[in-house]
Amino acid sequence: MAERDENLIKNLTGAGIAQPVIAAALDIDGVLQRWRRRVVKRELGQRALADLGLELDLAQLDALMAVRAPRNEFDDTPCGETMVSTVADRLGIDPSRASRLTGELIRLGLVRRAVSQRDGRRSVLKTTDAGEQVVQAVRLYKFMALGDFLSEWTPQEIQQFLPLFERFSAWSDRTEHLPDHLKDRVSDLAASLPTIPVERDD
Repeated sequence: MAERDENLIKNLTGAGIAQPVIAAALDIDGVLQRWRRRVVKRELGQRALADLGLELDLAQLDALMAVRAPRNEFDDTPCGETMVSTVADRLGIDPSRASRLTGELIRLGLVRRAVSQRDGRRSVLKTTDAGEQVVQAVRLYKFMALGDFLSEWTPQEIQQFLPLFERFSAWSDRTEHLPDHLKDRVSDLAASLPTIPVERDD
């Protein structure tokens, strides 16, 4: 481990975390941070749009996916209906932005408005045939790339990885509420920090 992590390691040890676990946490975090930077740049999505010759930006593609709602990504629609507010919730964006994006998709002929089967006063969003073709093409592109990569793994590696990856993905949920034995350490850590001046707009 690098010298610059010595203080961090010392404090983690003092919090009762074992050395092998600390080493694993640092390694995992390094991988995640590198992956996050690549995901933020949306390299795969950019390549898919370019290789498929689609004149869309990534925000429009996200909104189209949120309207189509593939089950493995958005399993939240028991009634099967999608509204602008649903798109906003799925993407974690402001409703006005969701409205603008879905409006763009409607103008592009990829999404259409329809009348709700549950409430005739309500407008819902559906993909058009063209929108469905785009969704299917992008998803096929993604899963061809992922499938080709996973083809280099053994069946045993895949069987071991998926449940462990799903289990690991829950770690951020757990950190919403730190265990009691760490709360005092966090309070001490907060008290030791310098005061950062707040810039005010005059």
